[in-house]
Amino acid sequence: MPTHAFIFPGQGSQAVGMGRDLAAAFAPAREVFQEVDDTLKQKLTKLMFEGPSEELTLTENAQPALMAVSLAVLRVLEAEGGFLLPQRAVLVAGHSLGEYSALAAAGSFGVAQAARLLKLRGQAMQAATPPGVGAMAALLGVELPLAQEICAEAAAPGEIVECANDNGGGQVVISGTKAAVERAVEISRAKGVKRAMLLPVSAPFHCALMRPAADAMAEALGAEMIAAPTVPVIANVTAAKATDPAVIRDLLVKQVTGTVRWRESVAAMVAMGVDSFVELGAGKVLSGLVRRIAPDAAATSAGTPTDIETLLKSL
Repeated sequence: MPTHAFIFPGQGSQAVGMGRDLAAAFAPAREVFQEVDDTLKQKLTKLMFEGPSEELTLTENAQPALMAVSLAVLRVLEAEGGFLLPQRAVLVAGHSLGEYSALAAAGSFGVAQAARLLKLRGQAMQAATPPGVGAMAALLGVELPLAQEICAEAAAPGEIVECANDNGGGQVVISGTKAAVERAVEISRAKGVKRAMLLPVSAPFHCALMRPAADAMAEALGAEMIAAPTVPVIANVTAAKATDPAVIRDLLVKQVTGTVRWRESVAAMVAMGVDSFVELGAGKVLSGLVRRIAPDAAATSAGTPTDIETLLKSL
């Protein structure tokens, strides 16, 4: 029998139309979407289904929207297949905001609670730096040590550039002050990095410039009840198991400014015996990364009614 980990996508996986087929086909999905809309006092579902894309892509919208689709898929699996996460998975993990989805799937947060926190997280991350101050770039064909070396070389007094996401498969995303990130891109090209490109993002996520957002999340999370997860979560900032609510609270705060250690997280799960990764939610970004990091493991994704039917047969 395969040993499964369930994984949950982060920002960048959003697309207009996501969740629409789920809502049309399944009442449990509609219930999740309605709960999120009611909690946020916003027609987020309409934005997910119909766009416009520019509004859906706004951090404060994309974060709760992606969580909603992931949890809608999970609720459909539970209703249609008698699926219980603790019986099917040994671990859960999510990429950046996806860690909140993973925790909600494992019962640490309720759907409404996760929606509120992610809306706040998105707003706080957007507000942490004035427009134009920060930037992010993707380095392709590079491993973490070289990316760290490039960042160290590009940094200047009063500026920062750090590794934001170690995604694996030779993909590292850097983040920081715009001038420093631009220098890092030029240095990368000079060092023969396969590809280095600025990303069309609205803020420099997962770096020290996000300190005001981390402070906002520390205050918000400090007021929240967090239950022990029914399945251990692999935390972004440690690439290790977390089960204690107090530790999880602290790690979620550190995650705002810390590196998303996705490559190490996948490798850690494989070392713990996982040989099958199931991505729940919009897109197929994480399952694609898993195939590059752990080519001997199975990697599937479920975000549509057809995907769910296929997954239930395989489980």
